[in-house]
Amino acid sequence: MTKLWSNQAFTISHADAGRFEGKGLRPFFEYRELGISSATKGAYGAHVIRAVPGMESPAAWHSHDLDFQMVYVTRGWVVFEYEETGEHMLREGSCVLQPPGIRHREVRHSDDLELLEIISPAAFDTKDEAAP
Repeated sequence: MTKLWSNQAFTISHADAGRFEGKGLRPFFEYRELGISSATKGAYGAHVIRAVPGMESPAAWHSHDLDFQMVYVTRGWVVFEYEETGEHMLREGSCVLQPPGIRHREVRHSDDLELLEIISPAAFDTKDEAAP
């Protein structure tokens, strides 16, 4: 079906039919696209991210050029560090809204980490940053 409502197409993504791929921003994570980017012509994106067991983050500071970024942890835990607010451990059920351009880094995570990330736009630039 290709009918559009408000420039958005109807889409459904089921976990049992979804595939995780290593293609994504970070090599220590795998990503499962949820079809939101194509359904919104790139205005929004959503994907499930899970840790690659045994791989660690290099904890590099960076920022993203986007309008909206929300992370919701569904399993495990992750420690992020943000400019001006310090380190925060997110665990199952935790949600964070990362303001546009905020400098941050992923410090460490559990091997069973899984989270949902919703972004706008779906494609965005990431810039390496100096520590704040």
